[in-house]
Amino acid sequence: MLLRPLLALVSLSLLARAASSDETHQKLVSLAAAGGGLIKLDSNSFELLTAPNRDWSASIEFTALDPRRRCAPCKEFNPSWQAVSKAWTKTPKEQRDKHFFGTLDFDDGQAAFQKLGLASAPVVIVYPPTEGPRSKGRTEPSRYDFSHGFEAEPLAEHLSYHTPIPIPYTKPFDWARWTTVAAGFLAVAVALRFIAPILQSRWTWALITIVTSLVMTSGYMFTRIRGSPFMGNDGSWIAGGYQSQYGQEVQVIAVVYGTLGFAFIMLTTVIPYQATAQRQRFQIYLWTTIIMLVYSILIVLFKVKNRGYPFKLLL
Repeated sequence: MLLRPLLALVSLSLLARAASSDETHQKLVSLAAAGGGLIKLDSNSFELLTAPNRDWSASIEFTALDPRRRCAPCKEFNPSWQAVSKAWTKTPKEQRDKHFFGTLDFDDGQAAFQKLGLASAPVVIVYPPTEGPRSKGRTEPSRYDFSHGFEAEPLAEHLSYHTPIPIPYTKPFDWARWTTVAAGFLAVAVALRFIAPILQSRWTWALITIVTSLVMTSGYMFTRIRGSPFMGNDGSWIAGGYQSQYGQEVQVIAVVYGTLGFAFIMLTTVIPYQATAQRQRFQIYLWTTIIMLVYSILIVLFKVKNRGYPFKLLL
């Protein structure tokens, strides 16, 4: 006889509990719809969302967006959180109402922060359902690992493991990037239009070839392969011996070789075409003097490399 009243009492308790759960769920659905898919939480609504008897799951962002908090990571991550929660609103209502997105700011829920022992932000915690067909017996919440960064794409991929269906997040079209690329192509096209005659000139390629040859024959690859310093520890720019060379030495040798080569070209190809004998004579004296001086410098450099070399020209 006592069994019937006891069963009735248990049934009423279960019905009341189910009614309370349904009422909480409907309230959460309304809050999510009002927030565009994202519930702005406080301490009270946080307790509702994480109620112990829930057949829904929830992803909650714990943040501190008030400028007084000076939380730069919070501001950096919040747009990604907004984008993922907005993407969830595109799912069918049957699945959408089984998972909720919420944001709890420190200034709106200090009690929740203290309860969870949170001393930093942002933090994302996922609460699984404790009842219903999606309950897997594991009621402990899990945290999102920010080693994946603050981007929305890995966040949506991770949270999709906890939602009824995958979050339909698609990366937005990067207008800034493609506008920059298009502007770059346009700038290159315009530049080519003006520099095409220069690139088509044989003198341009002759100059490039000569400069490259001078740099390479002066020991550029030798210093690059061996990782030689630009200059010595004592400030010297010429390394003694044939098995070592400094980076600055390459530049000096290239200038010396280039000057000597240019002087000989002037003597052999340009001076014969001068209009008057006086101009020819002057330029012969000029370039011959330059050759003698620069060649003297080259011998001085050679004496430094080959210690004990006894000869010199002018210097």
